Amino acid sequence: MYLGIDLGTSAVKTVLVDDAQCVIASESRPLATASPFPGYHEQAPAQWIDATFATLDALKASHGKELAAVEGIGLSGQMHGATLLDASGKPLRPCILWNDGRSAAECRVLERRWPALRAVTGNKAMPGFTAPKLLWIATHEPEIFAAVGLVLLPKAYLRLVLSGEAIEDVSDASGSLWLDAARRDWSDAALAATGLSRDHMPRLVEGCAPATTLRSELAQRWGMARPPVIAGGAGDNPAGAVGIGAIRPGTAFISLGTSGALLAPTNRIAANPDRVVHTFCHAIPAMWIQAGAILSAASCLAWAARLFGVAETELLAPLGSRPQAPSPVSFLPYLAGERTPHDDPAVRGMLDGLSHGTDRGTIVQAVLEGVAFALADCRDALADAGIAIAEADVIGGGSRSRFWLAVLANVLNVPVHRFAGGETGAAFGAARLGRLAVTREAIGDVCTRPQRIETFEPDAALVDAYAERLPAWRELYRPRH
Repeated sequence: MYLGIDLGTSAVKTVLVDDAQCVIASESRPLATASPFPGYHEQAPAQWIDATFATLDALKASHGKELAAVEGIGLSGQMHGATLLDASGKPLRPCILWNDGRSAAECRVLERRWPALRAVTGNKAMPGFTAPKLLWIATHEPEIFAAVGLVLLPKAYLRLVLSGEAIEDVSDASGSLWLDAARRDWSDAALAATGLSRDHMPRLVEGCAPATTLRSELAQRWGMARPPVIAGGAGDNPAGAVGIGAIRPGTAFISLGTSGALLAPTNRIAANPDRVVHTFCHAIPAMWIQAGAILSAASCLAWAARLFGVAETELLAPLGSRPQAPSPVSFLPYLAGERTPHDDPAVRGMLDGLSHGTDRGTIVQAVLEGVAFALADCRDALADAGIAIAEADVIGGGSRSRFWLAVLANVLNVPVHRFAGGETGAAFGAARLGRLAVTREAIGDVCTRPQRIETFEPDAALVDAYAERLPAWRELYRPRH
């Protein structure tokens, strides 16, 4: 038995997976995000622990025998968050999250201070990454910066609580701007540029490697026969890739979670930081992931549901399973700023083309199409790095919508596939990493591709209609910085 724990932005999801790679039980607990000022997004690390423990307590109550047999645990998590601990391991402040835009000025300072940043990390300095957040802390909360003993990403803090050790995997670490992506090791020059050193960083491991073990008292709490091994794990998107077997070049996939991304595993670094393509180490050794990222994806649908005061399923149901034509309304999905290709934390969303005849369904369709158009921007940025997308699998909560996947197939003009259980892809991928850390099996034997349950093929007429709309949609963007 193996556990996968995904520390997401909106929830912690935990899955219990058997030796046949079947999910036999899952539990989820919600997380709250605070926004003390516009563009600020923070979470209290204590709630991550409470939510994780609640999922495990629930699994013990419902599947105690199976939980007792767990041998390996894998962790995945939201990337980039700055969790600052003092010398005793106590959080100094709420974690600044991946979608926080406060450190735009610090990004410019960092690139001036360390001109090799893009060449070494494969990324452009953006407010979402971790390093600029530390420069912001040094400027605006100097007493906290002076007290920092350890800087952890969210799932590394969870691992610290579970095991007592500060350890991070290279995929999550590569979203910090402190990692030399080619060497898969901390860059001393990067750390020095933010006033830090290796002493402030956790130990690094590969995602499928054994990292540590669960505390014995926690193993007893959950009735486990012996403390399970905890793997290195992965950031949420690399873990999602492991969950769907995207471990080789040519296996692109779309993540439709709170945020969104179009991702392509590679066996070489194909960086394009000028077009805001992200370079991450994969959770698999000697592999990388190139990604175009958008800050709001399924969260746009959640926003629309709040706006209309109904459940998301009620918004989607009248749309049917496939679009008949593009919506006459256009939507920019920049509710929390944007990354690829604009790197603009200040930009905000827009509805354009409203009229007296606009109804709820027209707006909802426009929201889904706006996210798809943003992913088309990601596709084109990846193409500029030499990565062509021929087809794409979809994971994340948004993959439950057949209408949305049909829109994506037509906007991107590629076949789009979905899986059963695709919304738990990161947690399932984490469980696979937990298994690999215990068994040392061949990676390809474990990280197989799950069965696709449906494929959405592009419709030629709709492909042309969306292609005609895309340039006008792009013209709606106006930088605010």
